[in-house]
Amino acid sequence: MDPATPQPVLTPLTKSAIFLVYTVRPGGEDQVRDVLGEFTGYVRTVASRAPQGRVTGVVGIGSAAWDRLFAGPRPSKLHPFPPLQGAVHSAPSTPGDLLFHLRADSMDLCFELATVLAGKLAGAVELQDETHGFRYFDARDVIGFVDGTENPGVNEIADSAIVDPAAEPAELAGGSYATVQKYTHDMDAWNGVSVEEQERAIGRHKWDNVEMEDGVKPDNSHSSITTIEDEDGVQRKILRDNMPFGRPGSGEFGTYFISYASDIDVTEEMLRNMFIGRPPGQHDRLLDFSTAHTGGNFFAPSLDFLDGLPPAPGAGDQGTTTAAASARAEEDPGAEPGAEPSGSEAACLPDGCLGIGSLKGQPQRRP
Repeated sequence: MDPATPQPVLTPLTKSAIFLVYTVRPGGEDQVRDVLGEFTGYVRTVASRAPQGRVTGVVGIGSAAWDRLFAGPRPSKLHPFPPLQGAVHSAPSTPGDLLFHLRADSMDLCFELATVLAGKLAGAVELQDETHGFRYFDARDVIGFVDGTENPGVNEIADSAIVDPAAEPAELAGGSYATVQKYTHDMDAWNGVSVEEQERAIGRHKWDNVEMEDGVKPDNSHSSITTIEDEDGVQRKILRDNMPFGRPGSGEFGTYFISYASDIDVTEEMLRNMFIGRPPGQHDRLLDFSTAHTGGNFFAPSLDFLDGLPPAPGAGDQGTTTAAASARAEEDPGAEPGAEPSGSEAACLPDGCLGIGSLKGQPQRRP
């Protein structure tokens, strides 16, 4: 059997992107399934109008929506984003059933694809967030530092971002776990400290992007606290495709964090270190200038999955109903058997609301 073809999660950073997060309205499942089944066709149609525009699209499905849309197996580690509450900073869990990550080298192409999708989904979904991102100079974020330096290299990227076929049912091979957060930055506070203090917060020199030496780089710097290693000291990575966004006239300056990982545990461990601290109480210094407003987990299935969707869940399929109820019970032990999940589901994991994770990816960008 030929290996499943992933969605274009490994696509290099483009100049523009639009991120759309929707929840599925009750009764909108069939319409959403129709759009998912035609999604790759919509992307090809827009791409054909500008062959040099590097138009791509990735769609992810959230935990609460999965059992409403598919009767087949669900990703083993797909669960709602666990809210994080540290001593100083917090990361919320926000509603999200569908994630669309639309990329191109010009915003008009992203806009056109987003318009097509919005029209096809009209009436079946509710928009939770829409963010338009742009590439800023030499891939810097709005706080002035190069973003994505620690993404995995070409020989690591697939292992970091695409699930191990042995870890998921065959139907889910070629998929990827996606996590998104929307951060805004307090630019007055950030620009109110020296460049040297900014460098200590990031763990890199600002202009040449060279990492600070061990012993000099603070333990609570962003680059230190988001470095994850396994028991053998090998660094575990995720693929980050972060994009700046903002509205200067409204004083909004932000970074849209999006990661693709073969194991969502790595992403969640990174975020737990940032907000809870490593050790607990020692949070990421960058969070003193940045605030998280959203948080969502999704599974981006393969192109093969989208082009041949599994059946919709049948009301009389006791096996499917039981499996779905069991999966939801793990996310929400207090849920009534057979209860329909809501689009705003944001349950905590058994280890509390702190979440744990694992990472892998391409030349990485920071959240």
